[in-house]
Amino acid sequence: MEILRVENLYRTYGKGENQVKALDNVSFSVNKGEFLAIIGPSGSGKSTLLHILGGVDKATSGKVYMDGSDVYAQNDEQLAIFRRRQVGLIYQFYNLIPVLNVVENITLPVLMDGRKVNQDRLRELMTTLKLEGRENHLPNQLSGGQQQRVSIGRALMNAPAVVLADEPTGNLDSKNSQEIVELLKVSNQKYHQTLIIITHDENIALQADRILALEDGKIIRDEVIRR
Repeated sequence: MEILRVENLYRTYGKGENQVKALDNVSFSVNKGEFLAIIGPSGSGKSTLLHILGGVDKATSGKVYMDGSDVYAQNDEQLAIFRRRQVGLIYQFYNLIPVLNVVENITLPVLMDGRKVNQDRLRELMTTLKLEGRENHLPNQLSGGQQQRVSIGRALMNAPAVVLADEPTGNLDSKNSQEIVELLKVSNQKYHQTLIIITHDENIALQADRILALEDGKIIRDEVIRR
């Protein structure tokens, strides 16, 4: 069952001779529960694509459909709600709020949405992410791997349809990197969440169900690894 569809996506920056085409007629679809890895050299358009999928950036032209709805047919307020409820964004640099503790960082999207925190889900996430005993720690009291676990918890707290991870292991050593990938795979399998990861790491890409390769803003390869 299709959860995400991208049609004829273009994203350009600048004008005239200075115009840069970050995405050039990109089209693909992703099924519910699929684990997709997006690879490609720096400047290939990977992060631009992820930001457009997540409602953070807008395409110059083209369409993005999430669960059958046209993402960019929504107004700014609806887009903000979409970002909080439908997608979970995980970044390389964690983006945690330094004055908030672990639980406060994880539950922030729920509280910003004016909703009550699901305590059962919070406890389950804290256990799955191996963050028990760290509930009241501030980000600067955590290791890089633990901070990335908190950012994953924040992304998963609202039970989003799609989890988007932009180089989530880029700042971690190989041991922590594999642990983070395993946690993301758990969210993919346990919670049946669609997982899209941008990575330069071939070992991570090969753990996905499918690999999408970008170059100069175009899809040059779309390969199913496992069904």
